[in-house]
Amino acid sequence: MPWITPTGQGVRIQVKVQPRSTKNEVVGIFEEHLKVKLTAPPVDGEANRVLKKFLGEVFKCGARNVTILRGKTGRVKLVELKGVLIEDVVALTGLPKEEY
Repeated sequence: MPWITPTGQGVRIQVKVQPRSTKNEVVGIFEEHLKVKLTAPPVDGEANRVLKKFLGEVFKCGARNVTILRGKTGRVKLVELKGVLIEDVVALTGLPKEEY
């Protein structure tokens, strides 16, 4: 599966989360995943809550439009972003559109 796919309402992205980092940040594209570092520990869903809030801020769609579809207990997650276009992701990552 490619790391990003369009949907009727937005996009789905494969995200690899690195918890307990020094800051929340998008690192880049690695091995078919968007790598994200989070300050939150992977305990009691805290990293998932921070991921939703962080991606909502990064893509300007709000946490309520970020849904974790798969991987709630693992580091690799399938996340749906409603109201976000592939072009928005291209602008964030700086990768040429051909790589999507």
